[in-house]
Amino acid sequence: MNLLLSIPPTSVILLRTGEHLTLVLIAMIVATGIGIPLGIIMSRYPKLANPILLVTNGVQTVPSLALFGFLITVPLVGGIGKRPAIIALILYALLPIIKNTYIGITQIKKGVKEAGKSLGLTPLKILLFIELPLALKVILGGVRIASVICVGIATIAAAIGGGGLGVFIFRGLSTVDNTTILAGAIPSAIIALLVDWGLGSLENNLTQIDANKHRNKQTYFIILVIIVSLIFIIFGLINQSQRKIIIGSKNFTEQVILGEIVAQQIEHNSDLKVDRRFNLGGTFICHEAVKSKKIDGYVEYTGTAFTAILKKKSINNSHLVYQEVKKIYNQEFQLEVMPSLGFNNQYAILVRSEDAKQYNLETISDVAKYTPKWTAGFSYEFLAREDGYPGLSNTYNLQFAQQPKTMELGLMYRALAKKNVDLVAGFSTDGLIDVLDLYRLKDDKKFFSPYEPVPVFNQATLKQHPNLTTILQELSGQISSEEIRQLNYLVDHEKQSVTEVVEYFLSKKNFNSNH
Repeated sequence: MNLLLSIPPTSVILLRTGEHLTLVLIAMIVATGIGIPLGIIMSRYPKLANPILLVTNGVQTVPSLALFGFLITVPLVGGIGKRPAIIALILYALLPIIKNTYIGITQIKKGVKEAGKSLGLTPLKILLFIELPLALKVILGGVRIASVICVGIATIAAAIGGGGLGVFIFRGLSTVDNTTILAGAIPSAIIALLVDWGLGSLENNLTQIDANKHRNKQTYFIILVIIVSLIFIIFGLINQSQRKIIIGSKNFTEQVILGEIVAQQIEHNSDLKVDRRFNLGGTFICHEAVKSKKIDGYVEYTGTAFTAILKKKSINNSHLVYQEVKKIYNQEFQLEVMPSLGFNNQYAILVRSEDAKQYNLETISDVAKYTPKWTAGFSYEFLAREDGYPGLSNTYNLQFAQQPKTMELGLMYRALAKKNVDLVAGFSTDGLIDVLDLYRLKDDKKFFSPYEPVPVFNQATLKQHPNLTTILQELSGQISSEEIRQLNYLVDHEKQSVTEVVEYFLSKKNFNSNH
């Protein structure tokens, strides 16, 4: 297998690097503008120090993914995309800047300040000409720490459509592809090291006045880093200015493939540009994103929409499920649900083939008597949804030796194959099922609803671009279960590029000709 196939193109890496730098730069400018004044206020009014530090310390204790997820639902500042991502980074950056500013100023000896007063300096002049210069090294140390923190945490922004190098990391996790993970992790680490070294050099330059030559060399290097950063940022902004239609996807292989199919179908048959916001956190993030027009469309599954979004009790009638979803989405959310792309991707309860043979397992009912001694592995979403583990457990009376382990979809299959868990809930069309010699148990009580993939688009977008409806409806019924399984296999196992796999598939279907 050629690992080069899974390395993203240089232009894409540059684009994501530009997005990453943009997030960090904006967040740090704002955080510094807020943090330093707050640190100064704390030094003047010590009673405010504890409350302010308590709040900023509290923010630091919140897991980054949880904070990003929380901001999705916050009015005005929330949603998906760069804005909530930048706000989250600002919140994480405040503590070291505020704390170091406060410490830097309060540790200055009183005698120095008294000397300033004896010279007739006003409190403002004492702050500007005595306190801040003397505290500058400590303050810059806080900015330096905050910057490195921001570079690392910015990778989480990809989960809510903020872009950046985290796109590669989440994509690599969903496909268990170390090469793609490293395509995001290595540039992020390099940026963090350069930021740390550059700000450290700036710190020394501003506090050591003797080494002019050394200072000049480092200053030139810092200027060069800033120029390169601006080039990346401008590159990203130019790319964003060209976008017209934003297509999202959830965070697993099949969703990325379906998102790419929709994106290429639009690009090949219209003059519209497509901005891809793939690997968003999950169903509810995608749903909120399309409702709030943060994305224009994505591919949902009818059963997921019916049970998870509409909170309906699972039924095993594909026509009724589709009609109900289409009707309510239209009336309540102003979303258009288009016809199915063709296949049915139901949840699949999987075990190892060797266990299926050993215990003579064919159905989910068969496995119930063994699960008290087994360990299960489920996705976060499957554990929370009524048409997931709660309903499945009640229907089949499944009891496990311990609480099911939660993990990313792409990792579950590997965990099952390596005997880290004994049973997982995957998807019937996943390519790794055959690759890893897994066995799908029959849903003999017909618990799972039909899960047909349907493009969901904001009605405002379709009104603005009337030809989109016709273009997307051409995909109706065009993807069979065997075809999507093969596409998943090529990406997951053969490590082929999603873009190239989709291009080849659409060319076989004769969809690549411009209208």
